[in-house]
Amino acid sequence: MNPQVSNLLLVLGIVQVARRLDLDNPEVLIYVRIGYLVSQTIILSACYFAAIKIKGKNDLTALKYVEPAKPFTNEQPKLVETSNRDYDLSKVQELLKQTLIGVVIMLVLHFYWNFTQPLFIQSIIPLKNLYYNKIVQIHLLGKPAEGDLKRPFKEASPFGQLSDSQQPQTDKAAIKKAAKASKSGEKDD
Repeated sequence: MNPQVSNLLLVLGIVQVARRLDLDNPEVLIYVRIGYLVSQTIILSACYFAAIKIKGKNDLTALKYVEPAKPFTNEQPKLVETSNRDYDLSKVQELLKQTLIGVVIMLVLHFYWNFTQPLFIQSIIPLKNLYYNKIVQIHLLGKPAEGDLKRPFKEASPFGQLSDSQQPQTDKAAIKKAAKASKSGEKDD
């Protein structure tokens, strides 16, 4: 099932459960806050342990791919040359950044605007997303880096095939074309 669809169904279920909870009761609110803190601590711990495992494996296998241009810009696709270790560490850093931004947003929603239902929802959904995270799948759950877990990772899109142009390309022709474009761009400077 598409992760976005499963998230939607999960949110609808969680909202129904949250409606049955008395989130105005200070005792219930304490438990919701503790649940949120535990959830975020689990995610941050997973990032830490994944980074330790990645550094421990020290997989310096070369990884070349063409990163697609950002939509609605005049940028050209660029060639990225890295190692599996550095690529995986960058993905851990993305997960960490995403988590911290989510925490800041939740703090504003909860303490400034007094919303508690999103706090309850965000105690559960990020754990599901963590479980399906490709870095967690490879380094913490021990799945082999093949198929959907092959680097560079393809990003899931709710629009399906429309996003194929925004996926990293690993074929030799695309890499050669991007290398040639970057060399000609360097000469123009």
